[in-house]
Amino acid sequence: MTFPVIVHKSKYGYDASCLTLPGCASQGETYDEAIDNIKSAIKEYLEAIDIIEKGKSEDCEVVLVEVAA
Repeated sequence: MTFPVIVHKSKYGYDASCLTLPGCASQGETYDEAIDNIKSAIKEYLEAIDIIEKGKSEDCEVVLVEVAA
């Protein structure tokens, strides 16, 4: 699978965000590290979606969390 990722250089290193997976982001001190980290983040994101779609597993549960503005 291929996903579009934005990589942004900042004074702290590199930030990476996946455009098609809301909230899926990572970072790294180098460009290559940021790419490796976003690949891991994408895999974990997709695994979480799979767990949600299939229902609860023994070591995972879905909860609703409210955050006050």
